[in-house]
Amino acid sequence: VQLQASGGGLVQAGGSLRLSCAASGLTFSWNAVGWFRQAPGKEREFVAAVSGSGRTTYYADSVKGRFTTSRDNAKNTVYLRMNSLKYEDTAVYYCAADATIGRTPHDYYYWGQGTLVTVSS
Repeated sequence: VQLQASGGGLVQAGGSLRLSCAASGLTFSWNAVGWFRQAPGKEREFVAAVSGSGRTTYYADSVKGRFTTSRDNAKNTVYLRMNSLKYEDTAVYYCAADATIGRTPHDYYYWGQGTLVTVSS
């Protein structure tokens, strides 16, 4: 199983980015995908998650209304659209997959490498 996160970069505060998580080696539509982030010196924290069907989504309070996660099962890809970015959104963002949707890192077995998002103030 491989998960490949991409789309990170440098953006000014107030700007937008779209992250992608491409999966292979698993029945993608059977797996929920979670997004997590880790800033320097901080623990990994939950950002958003989407169920295998795409019908259920969860968001952290800190990103609700600004971030949207969605998926295209035909492309084995999940997206995280990030709008109105803030300096405090700066972190390495990870995607993870497992059979059921959850809000903690322990809920996910498969992990991708991270992609760095840097928001300049």
